[in-house]
This record gives sequence, C-alpha cells and structure tokens, in this order.
Amino acid sequence: MRWIVGLGNPGPAYEATRHNAGFMVVDELARRWNTQVNQSKCKALYGEARVQGAKVALLKPMTYMNLSGESVRAFMDFYKAELSDGIVVYDDLDTETGKIRLRYQGSAGGHNGIKSIIQHTGTQVFNRVRMGISRPTNGMQIVDYVLAPFAKAEQAELRKMIEDACDAIEYALAHPFDETMARFNGK
Repeated sequence: MRWIVGLGNPGPAYEATRHNAGFMVVDELARRWNTQVNQSKCKALYGEARVQGAKVALLKPMTYMNLSGESVRAFMDFYKAELSDGIVVYDDLDTETGKIRLRYQGSAGGHNGIKSIIQHTGTQVFNRVRMGISRPTNGMQIVDYVLAPFAKAEQAELRKMIEDACDAIEYALAHPFDETMARFNGK
C-alpha cells in the first residue's frame, strides 16, 4: 500500500496556517480522488482511495505537529506499511513560498514534525515533499509566522504550490522518486 501523510495541526484555529500546508495537500488529493479523510485511525484522520490501480492511504496526524511521528509509527505498525512506500508533505521555511522541493533523505532542518518522524522511524531516509513558506522578513518570530495564515497576496502562489505538490505525488505513485524529483524540483 502507498501512503501520503500531510503534516499540520488539528482544529479550525490552524486550518489556513502556513504550518498546515501538508494538510492542504492531503485535502486536495482527497478531492481529486473523490474520497474523504475523516476516519479516526492511528492518531490521525485517515482515508483511502484507489489510484492508478493501487490502494493509497491519506493521513492527517491529529497529534499536533511536534508529535507527528507517533501517528506515522502507529500507521506503519498497524498496516505493516513500509516507510519507502510513503511520502511526507510539510511546510518548509527554507523554500520560497509557492515552490516545492522533493527529497528522499536529510535532517529535520529544525522542523519538529520531521524530527518526530525521524525519532519514531529511526531513519532520515524517507520521501518528502517540502512546501515553501519562506522565512518571515518583518522580524516576526518563527512560531508566530508558521501559525499565521497565508497572506491574501500569497493565495495564488499557495494554490499553484498545492497543485504542483499533488501532481508530483501522483507522478511518484507510478515512477521512481528520484525521477519524480528530477521532474518536479524547482516548480
């Protein structure tokens, strides 16, 4: 089984925030695939779809960002899922707003959700789609910035970034991840 986990924080207060870019991608994939991500399983909201003839699970951890690894580990253990079959989607301060960046390994880079996944899986090697949110330029604290909504002026870039991420994920379901990286990095 293939699986996609979007990182974010649960609840309406966080819905449109930069830190919830991963949730936004999972929601768009669910819309494209005509499914719901509304079952409570493995400390997450869960849904599944058949895509290109294969079962694909969609997850939105409900553990809050800093404990995302608990949900990922619970899912992997329950479904006997391989880490190599998953893709983690999350916000990234070091990528320009509107751009995506795909990687298959690396450190957490200060992202607590990724740090938690590394801690609970015991490896830094897993497929990732990083959603660019840029760094704050107005002296705003990082924590306040990531928990703030995208500005009105960023909405078109956000929409395109979500579409690009979904296109990359759909491509990755049928192609090797390194080929997907070559095709989509820099978009």
